[in-house]
Order: sequence, then C-alpha cells, then structure tokens
Amino acid sequence: MGVTVDVRQVYRYPFEQVVASYLRKYPSPMEKHVTAIKTMEEKTDLSTGIIYRRRIATCQNVIPEILRKVSVLKVSDIYLEEESWLNMQERNMVMKTHCLTWTQYASLSEESVFRESLENPNWTDFTQKGKISITGAGLLNCVLEAFAQSFLNQGVKKGIRIMETLLQEECGCPFS
Repeated sequence: MGVTVDVRQVYRYPFEQVVASYLRKYPSPMEKHVTAIKTMEEKTDLSTGIIYRRRIATCQNVIPEILRKVSVLKVSDIYLEEESWLNMQERNMVMKTHCLTWTQYASLSEESVFRESLENPNWTDFTQKGKISITGAGLLNCVLEAFAQSFLNQGVKKGIRIMETLLQEECGCPFS
C-alpha cells in the first residue's frame, strides 16, 4: 500500500539564500530529532558546474515505544541518505533521499526540488514528493503506515517552518 506526501511551497527569498539555508538547516535546536548531518562526498562536474553532494543524516527513532516492542524497531537511530545536484546555471537543486535503516521492512523515498520561481525571480519554488511503504511487519504494516503518514505530514510542516525561520533570521523580511 504505502503513504505519500506531496508538497508545494514558495519561499519569498532568492534561490541562493534558500539553498544556503537548506544546507545549514540541520542539526538545529528547532528539530531535535535530526542529530547529525555528515557530508560523505562532494564534487563538481567541471563540464556542467553541477555540484553533487551525498550526505547521511542521523535521526532519533521516533516510533512510539509501544511499537518498539517489535525487536527490529528497537534501534536508537535511523539513517537517511540524501543525494543532491545543485545547478547554479539553471538555478535549481534536486535532492533524492532514502532510508538506510530497516530496508528489508520499509522503503522511504523522497524527491525534492528547489528552483527559481517563474512568478518572481527573487522567490524560490519548493516541491517535494515522498513515499513510505511498510512490508514484512504483518498486521503492524497498517499501524506503522498510519504513524508514518502522520509523522510525514507533521515533518513537512515543521521543515517549512524551520526554513522560514532560518531565512527570516539570515535575510530579514521576505521579498515582494
């Protein structure tokens, strides 16, 4: 089955500022569940100028204690891998994220894009599509997917609030 999230947001800030804020977004006291981000690889394609990054995020396990009675869910940290391609010439950054933990029971995939807004070159459009599917947990599949849907929806809203706060702190008032 699986659960999905589909988000569109316009940040009323220039592309460069939005991308810079995103890359500094975690770890942050505004989101205690993301405890570390480590850049594993970064390289620039000299022919295109595209900057490729591969980062690993360490996140606290947020699955409710009652569900952690299942031994496979009893882990303290969850690891996510994010790959990104920053194209300053086309003014976009594409990110693909997937979960490295519980791969035999769950799949999480997410694709996000920041791009200069067509509506206003001083704004940045953000789109995100994500999906979580749980398998191999028997009757718990539906319970875990319901929790995942709620957590994803809350996480998206929180992520947007954090970005808006960072942009406000770093850049001041949004552009009109």
